Amino acid sequence: MKTNQTPDLNDPVLAASLDRKVAEVKALLEQIATEFQPAVLANSLGAEDMVLTDLVMKEKLPIGIFSLDTGRLPGETYDLMQRLKRHYGLILTLYYPRNDLVEAFTRSHGINAFYESIELRKACCHARKVEPLQRALAGKKAWITGLRAEQSEARSQLLVHERDSQNGLEKFNPLASWTEQEVWAYIRRFDVPYNRLHDKGYPSIGCAPCTRAVQPGEHLRAGRWWWEITESKECGLHVKRA
Repeated sequence: MKTNQTPDLNDPVLAASLDRKVAEVKALLEQIATEFQPAVLANSLGAEDMVLTDLVMKEKLPIGIFSLDTGRLPGETYDLMQRLKRHYGLILTLYYPRNDLVEAFTRSHGINAFYESIELRKACCHARKVEPLQRALAGKKAWITGLRAEQSEARSQLLVHERDSQNGLEKFNPLASWTEQEVWAYIRRFDVPYNRLHDKGYPSIGCAPCTRAVQPGEHLRAGRWWWEITESKECGLHVKRA
């Protein structure tokens, strides 16, 4: 992870690739802001979403930015929320789980029941993430994510623009073709605030009890729901296209 987090900013090939991709993303974000109002950016406080947040804020685009506070986020993630306020003057719009859904889950299964089965883990994700996302997207014409194709096998065929039939709006993944090195090259070049867990070996960050650091040679998402033996680790926010 350290190698990708400290890219050679003097590499002309990397610099040229980054310049081209940044221009493409800027053009796409401007198109979304013009043609798909109201549009929102879902910021999970990971590296990719910070790149998109930086572009939206610097270009002063009329795109809302929200995050899902599951109630079990790491302290470093909350710290980053405050740094966004200092750096950009941005106060994230936060969506929280419904108390009745979380209480029903914990009373029926226990506070950490998500460790017991994939079904219970997905039920917890639904209460804490999927249902709040549905509220965040209600009435919107488009939402923007920081998903990248190389993050997992399930995302390998990721499109820049697709129809989100589940939520009834357009979905844009502007960084679909970006590499991890390009993400970090942008962050380093423009001094973008980022989650300090990335410095501790966390390439993918979710809820605190469901995320761990990855070991050398492990996949980018190996630290998410690490106790599950499955190739596809998703929470339900991003349903795979049929």
